[in-house]
This record gives sequence, C-alpha cells and structure tokens, in this order.
Amino acid sequence: MFDGLFQPIHLLLVLVIVLLIFGPGKLPQIGAGLGKSIRDFKKALAGKDEIELKPDPEEKKPEEKQ
Repeated sequence: MFDGLFQPIHLLLVLVIVLLIFGPGKLPQIGAGLGKSIRDFKKALAGKDEIELKPDPEEKKPEEKQ
C-alpha cells in the first residue's frame, strides 16, 4: 500500500508545498522549533532532565504544640 511513498520526487513536492504555505522567511524558525522539540523529547526519554526537589530553607517549619 505504501510502497514508494518516500520517493525523492514526493519529498521535493512536499518541500515546495511547505515553502509556498509558510514562505522562505518562516522556514528557519520552524526548523529551529522542530529541532528543539526533538532534542527535548530525546532528553525526556533518556531521563537526563529530571527535576530534583529541594526543601526551601526560608520556609518556616510548623511550630510544634506542647
């Protein structure tokens, strides 16, 4: 069903359509945003971007009632 879907002429046609829709000025911004999204997604999968929660030293502890 999908034999030959990604032939060079098909990819070229998709690139031309994207260029017509967004224009040449917007393509670098789209590429940069897409690249950043992919990098963030890979970091999330690898678990390198874990958030470590630390207690706030300025936060007062509740006083104990005696």
